Amino acid sequence: MNDARHYPQQMPLDAYGNGGFRFAGLSHRGGLLCLPGGMAAWPVTKPDEITLESLAPVLAAADAIDVLLIGLGRDIVGLDPVIRARLREHRIIVEAIATGGAVRTYNVLLAEQRAVAAALIAVDSVR
Repeated sequence: MNDARHYPQQMPLDAYGNGGFRFAGLSHRGGLLCLPGGMAAWPVTKPDEITLESLAPVLAAADAIDVLLIGLGRDIVGLDPVIRARLREHRIIVEAIATGGAVRTYNVLLAEQRAVAAALIAVDSVR
């Protein structure tokens, strides 16, 4: 996560939609990883692109994460059982839900100072 598309600390999300997210007074287009070490671009645009490789930064930070919220876009689909099993091996609870619900839950858990992370697919419109 050490590149120009990285914000150095974990932040609450102020808004989502229009293909991106707002946090810390910044606007980010595309998918977003919200990890204990900071915020970073996530190149996933649809649920079938969620792989162990795309979640490698999450696994690398596993010791600092209890709950991972995966925002699947507008709809809820099943998450690959292999991915769920790997996250469970790292003692990470995973909730794969629509991006809006993931954003709201992430903000609540972050405000409670819980060890939370989020992997969010951007959506164009908010329901």
